[in-house]
Amino acid sequence: SLTRLCTIGDGGPGAPPFAGGLVGYLGYDFGLALEPRRTIAVDDQGLPVFRLALHDWVVAWDRSTGAVWLTGRALDGDDRALDRRLASVRDRLEGSLVREAHPHPPVGDLRFVSSLDRPAFEERVEAIREAIATGHIYQANLTRRLETPFTGDPWPLYRQVRTGDPALFAAYLDLGVDDAGHRRAIVSASPEPFLALDAAGHVSTDPIKGTRPRGRTQAEDRALACELLASDKDRAENTMIVDVLRNDLGRVCTPGTVRVPRLCRLERTAAVQHLVSTVTGRLTRGRDPFDLLGAAFPGGSITGAPKLRAMEILERLETVRRGPYTGALGWIGPDGAMATSILIRTFVADGRRLSLNVGGGITWRSDPAAEWDETVAKARGPLGAIGGTEVASGVAARA
Repeated sequence: SLTRLCTIGDGGPGAPPFAGGLVGYLGYDFGLALEPRRTIAVDDQGLPVFRLALHDWVVAWDRSTGAVWLTGRALDGDDRALDRRLASVRDRLEGSLVREAHPHPPVGDLRFVSSLDRPAFEERVEAIREAIATGHIYQANLTRRLETPFTGDPWPLYRQVRTGDPALFAAYLDLGVDDAGHRRAIVSASPEPFLALDAAGHVSTDPIKGTRPRGRTQAEDRALACELLASDKDRAENTMIVDVLRNDLGRVCTPGTVRVPRLCRLERTAAVQHLVSTVTGRLTRGRDPFDLLGAAFPGGSITGAPKLRAMEILERLETVRRGPYTGALGWIGPDGAMATSILIRTFVADGRRLSLNVGGGITWRSDPAAEWDETVAKARGPLGAIGGTEVASGVAARA
């Protein structure tokens, strides 16, 4: 309610960690700019490789207390101008609470087609297994894209995703309109944090590797969880990516501070359950969030090991560019703090289509049929949230 909407100006006791600064995303291909590689797959979305915007005010909701904060930073030093802006925003919020009382209607029946059919995907799994057998890599995260024609408003999709497939790192990022006036946006239901950095320089990242669907009953759910926790293949997959991230953080963290406090713990979402680990470190004095991003982007959990060679192989096997998918979305504050998520379980509206990519880590022990089934399970939550379905594509691109 508005009685819990507090204006605090430039921070204060108990204020949210982010009160203004940079907000935006880095697309997967930003990693190719950091480590230049030949590109082969088609870029058909036409979206920026990255987009960061400077915002001087934020509405923040504390999920633990229900308090809502309207806060900002006088980034130009003009405190009075900030006060006027915050007052104007508060007036707009009061009106929007009334207007948003009526839910958006369902978007409708959305039928998604895959960039790769099952035989083509399984063929690529075998190609990665061959690359592993010949010593090129240890693991690679293969993905495919589901898409459907879409020129509507993406905002109702986000409202449906928030209720139908809730996720800790859900996000909506407006990307403006295309030349035809169709709105573009990122609609994310990501369960995976990427890099978190506080103002004191403490770094953490929580890679997800290893997945099973949720069970239809409590007994089946527990059985699937036990199977995942006991899986040598999934634990090895997770541990390899932990090693990649330890190396990435080690490039910019003080020697001896990089640690793994949690390895392969079980976490659940509405549709799937994962193995999640945590890697932490202390940023070296003189380093900043951009140094950290440069050392660790794109995330190890959505590329492979070794990272750069895995990216080269994936570039050859994936028929379309990933775009924002498997990039990072988040904020960077003027105090040096940062919070980002990995853009998985994420819809991208590019003005012509709505797309959702799904994938998984491939190791030598991977079974091609099981890997396909895992992508289907990962798509189930986001698609179900918006009333979408995957239909047979007939696409059989050769590896």
